[in-house]
Amino acid sequence: MTAISTARSRGSAADRPLRDRVRPTMTLPNFHDHPTLKLAVSGTFSSGKSTTSEALSVATGIPRTHAKTSRQLLVDLVPGKTVMELSAMELVKLGLRRFEERVHNESGTGPFISDGGVFHEWVYFEARMRVGINPGAAWWFQGIKKLMGLPVKHFYQRYTDTLGHVTRARAKRIYDAYVHLPVEFDMEPDGHRPVSEPFRRLSDDLLIAALEELEIPYRVVGGTVEQRVTTIIDLFGLPLAVPVPEAIEIAEQRVATDLDDLKADARYHEAQRKKSLLRQIQYAMRY
Repeated sequence: MTAISTARSRGSAADRPLRDRVRPTMTLPNFHDHPTLKLAVSGTFSSGKSTTSEALSVATGIPRTHAKTSRQLLVDLVPGKTVMELSAMELVKLGLRRFEERVHNESGTGPFISDGGVFHEWVYFEARMRVGINPGAAWWFQGIKKLMGLPVKHFYQRYTDTLGHVTRARAKRIYDAYVHLPVEFDMEPDGHRPVSEPFRRLSDDLLIAALEELEIPYRVVGGTVEQRVTTIIDLFGLPLAVPVPEAIEIAEQRVATDLDDLKADARYHEAQRKKSLLRQIQYAMRY
């Protein structure tokens, strides 16, 4: 029987006190008894959410729901910028757009596998309130941003708290169970992800803390993508429509195709272009 990882990944035993306290014991729903099962797959940046949830969808035949990635949305919402260059209000705009997509895509009555879940947007904003709005930016950039944010940070924290209440309440109503993917893989330094490891670890802890607070049945599942998909299928008694190795191959091709399509967009390359020092300072001045 496939073992369930409790996220004791590389270098994490000493710095994961929250994970050490987690003892998920709530009974998981079985697909046989809950044919409209709504399962969310959570995990922070570079945890393998997209590939795992897509492979799980292909293997079981259960639809996958998701919001477009930040880098996909930014080419239209905030052209010419990466996530690490956004102001607080631009981050609000991005988060609300992703939340809108999740609500729309999860509005059906049948079963689904959610790539992320609705309170991911709150988690990432809350982590930014604690670590810094642009956690992967240079130290001087973050320093200026913190100073500029002093007069308005209280407002943004109140907004973040409200967003947390709304998204966690919806998660409690919508999802039957969660699977959480721990931090086990290195983060891709693509210029769009907030490449601060403390930010990623804090986001991971906030996700687990939210699940504990909401008392949604969940399990932490680690290992290779094949081990994860096989474990999740076993845990929830999901049907098997396509062999797992074949499903993973299809999923990897789909995820790679989405990224290739994005990289073919000239607006994506414009955002990646190195900005002048003056432009960087202008971005830093806009909290």
